[in-house]
Amino acid sequence: MDLKSGYPFWAIKNGLMHAFEPLETDTRCDVAIIGGGISGALIADTLSAAGHEVVLVEQRDIGWGSTAASTALLQYEIDTHLTELAGTLGEDNAVLAYRACVDAIGLLEELATGLGDVGFQTRDSLYYASRRRDRSPLREEFELRQKRGFDVSWLDSAEVQERFGISAPAAILNRPAASVDPYRLTYRLLARLQERGVGVHDRTRVASVVTRPRSVDLELENGARLSAGHVIVAAGYEGENFLPRNVATNRSSYAFVTDPISRDELGVLATTMMWETARPYLYLRTTSDNRLLVGGEDDRRDIPKRRDAMVDRKARSLAKKAQKLFPHLNITPTFSWAGTFAETSDGLPYFGPHPATGPRMLFAMAYGGNGITYSMLGAGLLRALVEGRPHRLAPLFTFDRLNV
Repeated sequence: MDLKSGYPFWAIKNGLMHAFEPLETDTRCDVAIIGGGISGALIADTLSAAGHEVVLVEQRDIGWGSTAASTALLQYEIDTHLTELAGTLGEDNAVLAYRACVDAIGLLEELATGLGDVGFQTRDSLYYASRRRDRSPLREEFELRQKRGFDVSWLDSAEVQERFGISAPAAILNRPAASVDPYRLTYRLLARLQERGVGVHDRTRVASVVTRPRSVDLELENGARLSAGHVIVAAGYEGENFLPRNVATNRSSYAFVTDPISRDELGVLATTMMWETARPYLYLRTTSDNRLLVGGEDDRRDIPKRRDAMVDRKARSLAKKAQKLFPHLNITPTFSWAGTFAETSDGLPYFGPHPATGPRMLFAMAYGGNGITYSMLGAGLLRALVEGRPHRLAPLFTFDRLNV
């Protein structure tokens, strides 16, 4: 799949950070991972730390798929409101999903601190009403989050204007939140794993997968074979190629970054990410080198040629919206890009085996606006599945909830 368009900032900023040799000899391991993006890296790290022998293969260069296009907002807030999720899953289950995402941000901070130099920064998250009619449902959302112990504050229109300098009917200020350079995190994590003896191989394409009662055999295009007790497909949006039918809807999403802006000019934007209630939503956050990153303008067509042609136009539209919010800033796109973005019907990810592929072939489908947060959670869930243990998130994040 052609997963991105334009000039993704992370790949331009970092370049090809490290060379991983292709896998060219027959190999055996406990767990084989297909996919060398942020999801595959987090899963490999979790399994390796637990003592499993892991081999990871990626058909491109590491991090060159969806990870390079990610805007990496790390939030506990799921694209589906807690109130809405409570209506479909029950309040306790909805709170469990949200609370798990809070935990994931802490785990990601711990991981980033240990690696160092991955652009990780803690943030506040301001979720503001786009229109006056959004104020009432936003208030209901705030009240449920507050009742269930989340760190939230309600801001009326005057407080939003005074504290954040934008005009909005109301907003919820949420903690915790964070941001990271996803491409750099992926490279540094996999390079550390390689130093510790984990097999990490890019430019290694899987030609076929054969599942057996006690193992899974991967035949590579170069003729080598990789045999494992389990295989985990962490191939992002291409993972659905292994399923009989899609479990998510693909869209295109757009983003750009500016040149660096002084922290004095950025003001609260230096420490607060912002997003709105409208769908598709506009969102803003800063990078570790004080660039403003603006994203949104999602559309329903994931057609590479059309997406390529729309990058500049969408970037101009995003810049116009951001400039309206912050007229004192010079918001001019420097690098603009687009990428495939997928959504599930309930906003939750899918991790684990699919009934059509058997128990030894597991999937990591961290779809939605907080995919990295989901991947951190999914790594622990997948470890439990490999080890044959129950996990509290299994009823919510596996294919069991899907009528297949």
